[in-house]
Order: sequence, then structure tokens, then C-alpha cells
Amino acid sequence: MAKRSEKISGRNNRKQNLLKNWSRGAKVLALTSVGIMLVSLDISIVNVAFGSFVAEWPESRRTLTWIFSAYNIAYAAGLLTAGRLADAFGRKRAFLSGLMIFMIGSILCAISPTAIFMVIARVIQAVGGAILTPASLALVLPEFAVEKRSAAIGVWGAVGGLSAASGPMIGGLLVDNFGWHSVFLVNVPFCLLAFAIGTKLLRESRDETAPRTVDYFGALVVVLGVGLLTLMIVQSDEWGWVSNRSLVIFAISFLLLGAFVWRCNKVAHPVLDLRLFKLPFVTAAAIGGFAFSMGFFAMIFINTQWLQVVWGYSPSLSGLAGSPGPLAAAIVAAPAGKLANRIGHGKVVAVGALIMAIGISWMNYFISPEIHYWDFYFPTMVFTGIGVGLCISTISSSATAFLPQPKFAMGSALNNTARQVGAALGIALVSSMLVAATKTNDPTRGFHAAWTLMSGVILLSGVAMLTLFRRPTAGQLAQAI
Repeated sequence: MAKRSEKISGRNNRKQNLLKNWSRGAKVLALTSVGIMLVSLDISIVNVAFGSFVAEWPESRRTLTWIFSAYNIAYAAGLLTAGRLADAFGRKRAFLSGLMIFMIGSILCAISPTAIFMVIARVIQAVGGAILTPASLALVLPEFAVEKRSAAIGVWGAVGGLSAASGPMIGGLLVDNFGWHSVFLVNVPFCLLAFAIGTKLLRESRDETAPRTVDYFGALVVVLGVGLLTLMIVQSDEWGWVSNRSLVIFAISFLLLGAFVWRCNKVAHPVLDLRLFKLPFVTAAAIGGFAFSMGFFAMIFINTQWLQVVWGYSPSLSGLAGSPGPLAAAIVAAPAGKLANRIGHGKVVAVGALIMAIGISWMNYFISPEIHYWDFYFPTMVFTGIGVGLCISTISSSATAFLPQPKFAMGSALNNTARQVGAALGIALVSSMLVAATKTNDPTRGFHAAWTLMSGVILLSGVAMLTLFRRPTAGQLAQAI
């Protein structure tokens, strides 16, 4: 009888400990997700406010395009260096510092007296976002056992992706009701609350094997290389893909990134440890994430343009019209992470990519200039959103769930860099298609070309994950440290 009581007591204690650990993990996940929510939201939330910016500074229309470009360039350029800094000096410190820099940038955006001032403020925002993003995931990973990480990272990744997808809806509501300043000021209370909670809740962690220094030459080279590559991509619709300016910038970025790889092979503690690519899941997630983000962010952009330009929807109405997709994805995202643990990340992404490709192709072939929302657009968004939910959380978890502890922030930064460059490329390509189509007798031709491209690259992400993704062996993990 006494032994039975001890067994029951032991089981109860284990359950209580498990609940306690899960509660703490859930709190850290929720807190860090706030940071990634704000950073991702600001990638797309300002899109619907562009008309308000032009009305405020009509003489600076060309400068205002840099409100989007500067944010994307600075964010993509800073991620790898930020990941190395977080691993070396502390992930909690990086997350909280990035949060404050992002908040300061948001306030400066809201009070901008000129267009150029806002562009500079957007760069400050992006620097803060680049610092906190890899640190936020690196803080989550130690709170969960390996078998639980896919679900946790799935939630983290889904929050980021769905926040970006919800940007047009939230931005439209804010602009229509409170003015353009509100799309930046909305960040402030979230940042303050997350900072206050984070100072008490988060535990500091770092790569104890690395020196408290960074290869600053390598950091400078990669910032310039990724920055110039992203610059060439986001300005391609204005400069032309094969113009002298584009080709020169691409050549310089190519040389800089080549020098960065060489540097990483030479120094003892590089910005990016190239041994990570010995882990098959890192390569698969980088390729799959690049292709998925290219199609996903292009889809958000092109669908919003169709609703506003062809169907004549207002910013807030177009945001609401697109909301069924993110809602469906949100419902599917968390279960997708658990499913990936059972049947494999590659299979889940492949199914999700196939669903997305079918949904986008259905849209491409059957949409018409006449408004038919409830019988066509709404169900198509729900169907496509299911595919997004399967992909977006699973690709995030596949990139980082099996990383060795010292490489948490670095691995996260690598994946986010690939996805950010992919997103910039996707939006630039479909923007070029829309511009080219305006010179023809059928302006909708650009939309159809864009949807064809999107369905193809989304399928490519599924194929890459299905064929390349493998869980690491103990030997591969040992070689990567």
C-alpha cells in the first residue's frame, strides 16, 4: 500500500513539474512571439498607408518608396551579424535591446516631420528587429525538450508569418480610423509591456565556447553584401533587372558574399559557422524557406493589389477580405508542428505547398474583374490558408528544432536571412510583372503571370523540403559544433 502511494505521489510530482516547465516555456514563447509579431507586422502594415504618406508629403513620392525598401534592406542585412552577437554576448540582452531600438524607431516614424526622416526612422526600426529576431527564438529553444520544439517553434513561426499576412487588414483599420501615425504608435505599448515582463521572466544564455567578440570585418562584409543584394532586388522594378546599375550592384554583392564565405572559413569564430550546412535540415530549411517566402509574401502583395486596383476595395475592406486566409492558417499552424514530429517535416511542408499551389492556380484561372467574393474569393482564401498553416510553422521548426544549443541564434538568423531575401525577391518580381502589364492592352495579365510564378515557387519549396530534409544524426551534430 505504501509503495503504491509512493508511485502515485511520484507520478503527481512529475506531472506538477511538467506543468510548471510547460507554463514557463509557454510564457517565454508568448513573450518572444510579441517581438516577432511586431517586426513581421511592420514589414507589411505600412503598405496600406502609402496613400496617406503621399498626401502628407506629395513632393517626396519617390523618397517615400524607401519607407518599404529601407526597412527590408536593413532588416535582411543585419540578421546574421545580430545572431552572432546574441550568441556571444547574451540572447536576453539582445532581445531586450532590440525591442527598445525597435520602439524608438516606431516613435520616430510616428512623429516624422519629413519623408527622409521617416526613412531613417524605418532603418532604426529594422535594426532593432534584426537584433531581436534571432535572439527571440534562441530564448525559446532551451525552454522545450527536443521532441517539443517543433510545436513551440511552429507557434513562433506562425505568429511571424501570420502577422505579416494580417498587416494589410490591421493597417487598413488603423489608417481609416486613427490616421497613419497609428500604424507606428501601436507598437509602443507592446514593446514596453514585453520589456517589463522580459527583464524578470527571461534567463540569460549564450554560447559559452565563443569569445566575447565578433569578427567585425566579416560582419561588415556580410551586412554590405546582403544589403546590396536586397537593394538590387527591391529596386529592380525601377532600375530594371539587367540595367547597368543593377548588374554592377549584383556583381559587388556577389563578390562581397564570396569574400564573406572565405572569411568564415578562415577565422576561428566566424559570423556564420559554415559547419551548420553539414546538417541536412539546415540546408533544406534555407532553400525551402527562401522559396516559400518568395511565393508567400508575393501572394499577400498581389492579392491585396487585385482587391484594391481591380475590385476597387478600400484599404480596410481589402484587409478584411483577405483575413480568412490568415485565420485558417492560424488554426492549422500549431497542429502542423505536432504532425511534423510524427510523420516528418518534409512531408507536411510538401502537402501544404501542394494545397497552396492548387489554391493559387485556382485563383489564377477562375478569378474575373467582376467582384465575386463570397462564392469564390472567400473559399479560395480559406483553402489556401490551410496550406499556409501547414508550411509556415513547419518550415520554421525544421530550421531550428534540432540545432545544437551554442548555435541557436546563429541558425535562426541564417534561416530568417534566407526567408527575408526570398520575400524581397518575390515582391520585386511580381511588382515588375504588374508594371510591365500596364503597358499592354490587358493590365490584368501581370496578375496572372504573378500567380503562375507564385504557384511554381511554392511547389519548389515543398519539393526541396521533401527531398532534402533529414533529422540530424549524432555524428552530424558533433561535426557542426
